[in-house]
Amino acid sequence: MNTNRRYDVDWLRTLATGGIFLFHTARFFNNEDWHIKNNMSSEGATIFVAILVEWIMPLFFMLSALSVSYALTRRGNGQYLSERFQRLIIPLLFGIFTIIPPQVYIERITHGQFEGSFLQFLPHYFDGMYGFGGNFAWMGLHLWYLLMLFIFSLITLPLFRLLLKSASIPNLFAFFHKPGMIFLLSIPIMLVELFVNTQPNGIGIHDFGGWSPLSYLVIFILGYLISLDPRFQQTLARHAWAALVLAVVSIISGFLAVRYFHLSNRDELLAILRGFDTWAWLVAFMGLAARYLNFSNSFLKYASEASLPFYILHQSVIVIVAFFMVNLPLGVSMKYPLLAIIAFAIIMALYEGLVKRIKIFRCLFGMK
Repeated sequence: MNTNRRYDVDWLRTLATGGIFLFHTARFFNNEDWHIKNNMSSEGATIFVAILVEWIMPLFFMLSALSVSYALTRRGNGQYLSERFQRLIIPLLFGIFTIIPPQVYIERITHGQFEGSFLQFLPHYFDGMYGFGGNFAWMGLHLWYLLMLFIFSLITLPLFRLLLKSASIPNLFAFFHKPGMIFLLSIPIMLVELFVNTQPNGIGIHDFGGWSPLSYLVIFILGYLISLDPRFQQTLARHAWAALVLAVVSIISGFLAVRYFHLSNRDELLAILRGFDTWAWLVAFMGLAARYLNFSNSFLKYASEASLPFYILHQSVIVIVAFFMVNLPLGVSMKYPLLAIIAFAIIMALYEGLVKRIKIFRCLFGMK
């Protein structure tokens, strides 16, 4: 496997962090319920959210798997798990008790479920479990990604260690380097989506960024597998533009199927189409990054360090700023960029003024 620093992965992580910021800003305006909603919805925001749902969190898990592969070549199991705990669980726990409560409070008062100030709400934050009729956000709302990634890191460690030691990996994957065969790796995602869609409760839930935890686990394992063979970087690069075309065609087909044939998200055809579509997006992004973004500069170094704290902070800041903008007499075309600019400025001020410079905050936000 390639043990050199993958700058293309760093770029993708930075761009994905920006994408999730724009995605959650748009959630204020799309036609689905969220922690807080604008006084008018937007068809454009709805389409934008629907497109990003197909690949934004799958991309995070794919990139996380590549980072895990890089870490396992340099650390023993004890060091690896200690680093995972420091980088994922400590920020999660800190966020659950400090960063997340304002989101829950704003959701409750804007949905008519509580009356009173934030200080009056705080004791009620511990009333029951969020998602089960209560308030305590035990998974950290948008920080569920940190918890899920930590669990995946634990349960896949024996398998990943075994695969890392295997000398037959290049031979096993030789088939997928042939023209077009990289797209067959979408089949496990299709199959798990078909399975998930037949399970309406529990494992069939799609409430984690629009996907099931099982789907993310499959994508996480696929990401690790392609990291074991350096030839995949060239294979992805060769298929990048074709993958982008296929991804666009697939997502348009999905929209048409829903709008004109009234297929539901649980339909078998859409499950297959979605599995292929998300893999095509991942191949496209990974391939384009391998082609054009395998370099470093001062911006990348800064953004790579800031990515995790930015992710931890971003949704709470968006929700708080949006709370004061709900009834502004502005159209969505004006309100969206205004919300994004103000929220971004506040996040960066918090990062520069507190998180980056104070050791205890660096630790609490998963930084070295």
